[in-house]
Amino acid sequence: MGEMIRQVLLEAGKEEISSPTELFLYLADRAQHVHEVIRPALASGRLVLCDRFTDSTLAYQGYGRGVGLDLLRRLNQVASFGITPDLTFLLDCPVEVGLSRTAQRVVDLKSGEKREDRFEREKTEFHEKVRTGFLELARSEPKRIYVLNASRSIQDVHDEIKRVVDRALLPNSES
Repeated sequence: MGEMIRQVLLEAGKEEISSPTELFLYLADRAQHVHEVIRPALASGRLVLCDRFTDSTLAYQGYGRGVGLDLLRRLNQVASFGITPDLTFLLDCPVEVGLSRTAQRVVDLKSGEKREDRFEREKTEFHEKVRTGFLELARSEPKRIYVLNASRSIQDVHDEIKRVVDRALLPNSES
């Protein structure tokens, strides 16, 4: 169900999706994902790794689209069933670097044609607001949100993430 919702959001073609519609679709996707995947995994004692969560809603819909942050926090609380990450990595780089990487990644392997999602069609100003939002969130929760310089090599970023995760999971280890 969540995958279908994400498909609608990311590949809506040139159709405009209103800001509230976009928000509620993302929240519905999150609620379904938490219900189907995250809660059962946590209940069985497993670790959960998640690519994007409530911080992304705050950055994209709050800072990027201008939806009130207090409202978004309350809606995130409902959609995530109150679950919050213990540790979040913010892979930060200048907007131009991120957009150029995205342009390389959006090649459709079946047809060889470039395929963009709705966010990739946004203006640079929107992406700057989103980045600012993520950095503000990191400043407000420095113990949870770990900012990494993602302009470095994949291996360097990987090694740093591994060190931080090892420290978090094995606090007495020499990582």
